Amino acid sequence: MKHKFVLAGLALAVVTGGPAVPALAGGSDIVGGVIGGIIGGAIVNEANRQPRRVTKRTYYKKPTMSSAQREANREVQVSLNHFGWNVGTPDGVLGRNSRSGISQYQAFMDFPITGKLTDLERTILTTSYQKASIGGAAITQTISTHPQGMRGLLLQTREQMLGTGKSTYAGNSIGGLPPQISEAVFEIARSSNVEPQQLMARSGFVQLADLNNDGRTDYLLDTSVLGPGFWCNDKSCAVRVFASTPSGFSRNDFQAYNATPAMFTCQAGACQKADTGAQSNAPVTAAAPAPAPAAPSFATQMASQPAPAMPSFVAPAPVTEPVPVSLASFCAKTSLVTSSNGGFATEASLTDPGQALGEQFCLARGYALDEGAELEANIGGFTPEQIAAQCRDFGALLSEQVAAVGTTPREATLAKVKSFIDGSGMSPAQLSGTAKVCLSVGYRTDDMDVALGSALVLGGLGEGAYDELVGHHLMQGIGTAERPDLAMGWYENALSAQPVFAPAQPERSGLIRKAALMMNGRADAATAPKPAMALPSFAAKAAELVETAAPQ
Repeated sequence: MKHKFVLAGLALAVVTGGPAVPALAGGSDIVGGVIGGIIGGAIVNEANRQPRRVTKRTYYKKPTMSSAQREANREVQVSLNHFGWNVGTPDGVLGRNSRSGISQYQAFMDFPITGKLTDLERTILTTSYQKASIGGAAITQTISTHPQGMRGLLLQTREQMLGTGKSTYAGNSIGGLPPQISEAVFEIARSSNVEPQQLMARSGFVQLADLNNDGRTDYLLDTSVLGPGFWCNDKSCAVRVFASTPSGFSRNDFQAYNATPAMFTCQAGACQKADTGAQSNAPVTAAAPAPAPAAPSFATQMASQPAPAMPSFVAPAPVTEPVPVSLASFCAKTSLVTSSNGGFATEASLTDPGQALGEQFCLARGYALDEGAELEANIGGFTPEQIAAQCRDFGALLSEQVAAVGTTPREATLAKVKSFIDGSGMSPAQLSGTAKVCLSVGYRTDDMDVALGSALVLGGLGEGAYDELVGHHLMQGIGTAERPDLAMGWYENALSAQPVFAPAQPERSGLIRKAALMMNGRADAATAPKPAMALPSFAAKAAELVETAAPQ
């Protein structure tokens, strides 16, 4: 309650024109009053100082460009689609879908993941597409014999242009992993006498995250999933952490059990365990058996000869707290499988509903990250760290609502959310903008309480498209309990709302609905009814404008 009154007071300071504070760069209505409640009186609501004006909020504004540039961009989009990174209908505008596809292409090719093509990356992509279009015996042979199939053309073209003479992927990589990490997988497979593919199929063996915050993927290989017979002694198993550096990956070896990215922190290529602060880059050896626990102090009061007991040679299972799932790691691994599958699943090709929903979850996460970043960029006078700190407070205020997601149906959860909204003292516009910024911060910092709480607020405000995120969290068990049954209610409401995530891909609705039904064991997944057509959300305003303009 303390935080709630603070937020309400800060929002009031904005409305009543509190102390002089830094102005908001850009001065848009959606940011000016929007963030005012959570950021406090430090952001001026320009709408209260200037005559009220109608502003047009546009997220997908097509920039002016030459016809030649548009055609070059269209060729990039056609090429990405051809190789399985679906970016939608080629229109010559490299928007969010295209940037997502470019990032997947860059990850597959082991280029820096920026979402923007360099001249070399563009040339390799389009040249490979042109080769595939022309065809011929040599092209057919490459596609039919290369481990990556059609995408083998990309790798072959890269090696030809860079003059390295051979592909570092063909026969020397697995699952699209970089060569250095692949070699570690092969080494572990040889030592444990299993096939590399068997290791890759084990949940938790390969985990991905950006541990050193350099914008590139780092890798964690946890051998504890192989069992205590390999590199393990009770709870101590070998874990290899590969941190990205400008010159490649730096390997760090540790002993840990059921490792997660949250256990480690990295600075550049050097990593350490977060719990001990001790770094170990030396090869891991089997640990000595742990000493027997000391007898409790009251043991001397017991009889010298203990009562006989049945022998037991089974060690008690360790009692551990559940480790939160990292969404960043989940999306990195999902992207890896997507690349291995040759692109995103479609409704027609759907065979793995869990993977398909994971792909759409991570796609929606990317849109939420971009949307919040655009708003955050217009907040003057605050560092990203300061905004993130206030968003953590925002998430803490919503802990009760987040806790209800995994146990109660959508309607009951939203009732709690609306009670929070009514008692916040903030206007709907302020709460909406605050939630969008904090949604982005939550996903960027992998703080699921902040992200999920923000999505709930947006749903409670009537922005139903954000219910899709809640459905994904429930379906994957990230940030809440895994409840596919409860997820259905959130999905259905989201799919009937005006789309926010990938609006240029209307086929997403059918894919998500079908995959969600399959995850719930519904036999009618293939024949699920289409949602009823809804009038455009601007219809009422359009009618009002027409009436105003009509001659009297």
